[in-house]
Amino acid sequence: MRFATRLLLVQLATVTAVVAICVAVFGWLAVRQLRAESEASALNIARTVAEDPDVRALVADFSADPGTPDDEDLRDGALQQVAIAVAERTDALFVVITDDHGIRLAHPNQDLLGQVVSTPFAEVLEGNEVVDWETGTLGESARAKVPILPPDGERPVGEVSVGFERASVFDDLPALVTTIAVAAAGALVLATLATLLLRRRFERQTLGLQPEELVALVQNQAAVLDGVGDGVIAIDTAGVVRVCNRAAERMLGLKAPVGRTVEALGLAGTVLEAMRDGVGTGKDAAGGGVEAVVADRVLYIEVRPVLRDERSLGRVVVVRDRTDIEALAGRLETVRAMTEALRVQRHEFANRLHVATGLLDAGRTDDARAFLGDLTSRGSVDFAVEGIERLPDPFLQSLVGALSMSARERGVALRVSDDTLLLGEVAEPEDVAAILGNLVDNAVRAAVSAAESSPGWVELALLGDRGELVVTVADSGPGLPAGADPFSGGDGPASPSASADAVHGHGYGLPLSRDLARRHGGDVWVIDAGGEAAGAVFGARIPHALREPDGDGSDREEPR
Repeated sequence: MRFATRLLLVQLATVTAVVAICVAVFGWLAVRQLRAESEASALNIARTVAEDPDVRALVADFSADPGTPDDEDLRDGALQQVAIAVAERTDALFVVITDDHGIRLAHPNQDLLGQVVSTPFAEVLEGNEVVDWETGTLGESARAKVPILPPDGERPVGEVSVGFERASVFDDLPALVTTIAVAAAGALVLATLATLLLRRRFERQTLGLQPEELVALVQNQAAVLDGVGDGVIAIDTAGVVRVCNRAAERMLGLKAPVGRTVEALGLAGTVLEAMRDGVGTGKDAAGGGVEAVVADRVLYIEVRPVLRDERSLGRVVVVRDRTDIEALAGRLETVRAMTEALRVQRHEFANRLHVATGLLDAGRTDDARAFLGDLTSRGSVDFAVEGIERLPDPFLQSLVGALSMSARERGVALRVSDDTLLLGEVAEPEDVAAILGNLVDNAVRAAVSAAESSPGWVELALLGDRGELVVTVADSGPGLPAGADPFSGGDGPASPSASADAVHGHGYGLPLSRDLARRHGGDVWVIDAGGEAAGAVFGARIPHALREPDGDGSDREEPR
């Protein structure tokens, strides 16, 4: 049996029990009220008769006579006429008048006149009024007994007993019971309708799910939401957050978001627009998602509508952290550039070996020796980077050489600053390559955008301090616009040196670089925003990125 049906039956049973109890209580009160009314009526009639002066005088005379009254005289006597008249006017069962010995002086049954009454009378003759239900010669009745005082007001000389038949007392009971029954039936009907409406609303609110199904859903929800790495946010049709797991709170920097509207969460423009409107506005808008940078993390936000039985329940926002993927893509791009540079290096080195071999074959030993000496002093490949000899580490030479080749293809010259002083070797090549590559690549694009009449340039300075690598990158570009945040990433181009690329995701390089540096305890920041006369200058600090070289240099890695 479904829970809603059980709930309906339980409520109906409860209401029925309550109505039954109320009917019983009201019926009992009604009976008591009818009994009390009949007793009060009998008492008032008895008092009225007992106060009649003629009755008092006649009863006093009968009580003063020591003999027994004659029943023949009583039948036509004044007391009998009074009693019969009062009984007819009040619809009483009987009006009985006795003397001080309990002998009937007036009675509906004339055959009983002159005889002692069948019910007790001693208490009444003591001056007390008695109201009770008793059974006499005329059957059970509600009766009242009142003492009759003589004209001089001394000791009672008799009593008046007035009774109403049980059937007449409860003449109004059927109508009263019918009224109570109708009221009870109406209450049951109203309760049934209310229960049906409550059941319908309950099923609408729970989408037809039963409590045990709701419990299972809550358990599954807790297991799923806390067991996945993606952030999940459920938003109802009014824009209020109803569910938010810890991953979403961590990625978006939210605190107690459940129960608050999307606008009140303090989200960035792109994220807020995607969550509020339910569509992406970034490069992946066609797929319902958007990429954005939040607190140095690259997030992919996908919004999906939730429907059940053609009814909209709101939307679910899925937040994925793509920082590591973007960082890996940047590293792979750097590796690809270095691979290309090493290929060129190998090709050029092979050409130089051919030249040296040709000189030796031609007997030009002195020229061959001079050529090889020049090759030894300048390295196996001439990267055409001014100041590259200031970089003793082969990895950095290859990396800067590869970056210079890419920059030279775009008409930008890459040079190493005179301030460069680097004695250690790179211990974290992947992160150093990603950070340095992003900074140089953004600077090259800025220099290209500003190069009109003269070639652009990018200057690189590297400093080593006990394992910490400090990098500064300056360019000849136009600098950063006033008020621009170069690390905002997904909310727009960071600067002229960080324009968005809808294909390769450029525009996230600087936030990624900062994130990678901060993972090591360092940072990436803007040293000088530049302006009309100079381009921007960025700085990066990467702790534990260098290691001290051995004295003989035997562990130094050669370019491969």
